[in-house]
Amino acid sequence: MTRSTWLTLASLVLLAAFLAVAERYGNEYQVRLLHNTAVFITLAVSYHLINGVCGQLHLGPNAFITLGAYTAALLTLTPAEKAANFLLTPLIWPVSEVSLPLAPALVAGGLVAAAFGVLTGFPVFRVRGDYLAIATLGFGEVVRVVANNLQGLTNGPLGLKGLHPLGSLGWSWGVAVITVLVVHRLKNSSFGRAMQAIREDETAARAMGVDTFRHLMLAYVLSAFFFGVGGGLLAHLITTISPGLFSFFLTFQLLIIIVVGGLGSTTGAVLSAIFFTLAGEWLRVVEEPRQLFGLMVPGIPGLRMVIFSLLLLMVILFFRRGLLGRREFTWAAATAWLTGRFRTGAG
Repeated sequence: MTRSTWLTLASLVLLAAFLAVAERYGNEYQVRLLHNTAVFITLAVSYHLINGVCGQLHLGPNAFITLGAYTAALLTLTPAEKAANFLLTPLIWPVSEVSLPLAPALVAGGLVAAAFGVLTGFPVFRVRGDYLAIATLGFGEVVRVVANNLQGLTNGPLGLKGLHPLGSLGWSWGVAVITVLVVHRLKNSSFGRAMQAIREDETAARAMGVDTFRHLMLAYVLSAFFFGVGGGLLAHLITTISPGLFSFFLTFQLLIIIVVGGLGSTTGAVLSAIFFTLAGEWLRVVEEPRQLFGLMVPGIPGLRMVIFSLLLLMVILFFRRGLLGRREFTWAAATAWLTGRFRTGAG
């Protein structure tokens, strides 16, 4: 194995040790924050694959997250718990009788989302640019409206309650690490380079013999799979889901994360997801009433997103390609940087 592989394995061992310590000695809020960070890393890196690597403006991640969340939730609930949820309209058979552990339920959520990715990919990739954005945005709204009205499968606006909470941090971070590794390996493969060629100039890529539809479909379906798995994790993290949870607002959050991190950089998507998850918690204070210089200042709901939007505006103005652009973290660059700092310090 190369030195980079050893360093990557050592980093994963350190991450696992940190998570084990955090889970043992951290409080409930800190553990939940770590779960939340991992889920948003999964969703942001999945979104980065189609928007950043392939350069296609896709505005429908919330549709696939919805499909994955409802599939995983329905599969992990026991028949008795389903009966307690579906009081007005009984859940359809055989879903009402099926109950699975979390791992196969998450995979099923990903597969259902991927299947819808295949079905929608054919019409969606007949158009490009703004039309593609509108088509995927419409798909996201269709799924949300259907989930709101399909009472016998989703319980409509009442949603699903009492989902089994995520246990170990290994669930959420394991999925996040797998997602990052898969997207990173794909990006650096011949398929990934063809996807980046499509991003730069689709006509030129096609002229060079790249099957643009096949490569875009691969990215679209793979990202849909990870959206579905991430949706399942999100559902079991929140433990209560309803169609209103999966509005375009969720897609907007992911769009901010990958644009700020840098379109085309997996490292940027990961770092930005960590920053936004932590900042989102820290900025809750601006939405809560508080005393300032003896005066009671009322909280303003939604002010966090205003601050995030201003941050996005500043990034667009001063960093046209995001904070990291298309740069990626590599062990060679990190070693060279550390060596340079050491020499500078020694001199």
